[in-house]
Amino acid sequence: MAKNKSTPSLNKDEEEKISVKPEDEVVDNESEAENESGPSEIAQNEHVEQNSAELLSAEKDRYLRLAAEYDNYRKRSAKEREKIYTEARTDAISKLLPVYDNLERALKMECSDESYYKGIEMIMIQLTETLNSMGVQEIPAVGETFDPNRHNAVMKIEDPDLGENIIAEEFQKGFAIGDRVIRFSTVVVAN
Repeated sequence: MAKNKSTPSLNKDEEEKISVKPEDEVVDNESEAENESGPSEIAQNEHVEQNSAELLSAEKDRYLRLAAEYDNYRKRSAKEREKIYTEARTDAISKLLPVYDNLERALKMECSDESYYKGIEMIMIQLTETLNSMGVQEIPAVGETFDPNRHNAVMKIEDPDLGENIIAEEFQKGFAIGDRVIRFSTVVVAN
């Protein structure tokens, strides 16, 4: 083969020196770069890890707060629904109580038509069962001790046969759902 005349020829010793020298310099330069940037990269990695841990902690805290806020909202909504339901039920029942009163008065009246009386009696039984199924209870009155939280006294009488603060007579029945009074009993209290 013919040698290219434009490139100068080097002997083997010179070629080895040239080829070895740049490789050594590159290796030396890389190791010097690692030594110079090594600690700063480690510090940078630690800083990134610390920031990641802080971000993760902040996101976890945000998530927990959001979960607690949602739980509070759910409980508050349930309480509001229960309150609205109870108020609506109480309102509906209180509007039915005049019907109960009229049926009760009709049953106290004398009637010559037995079938008519029986019909009124059946309506009263059905209304009473419906009220009971809704959790409505009559407030006991006659013979009970007067309780201002459940009874409304309109008169006071002296009766030696009854004890003090005993209800002698009931003018109008009272009703309650659990502990909540829908209508107070209107009563006469003795002594």
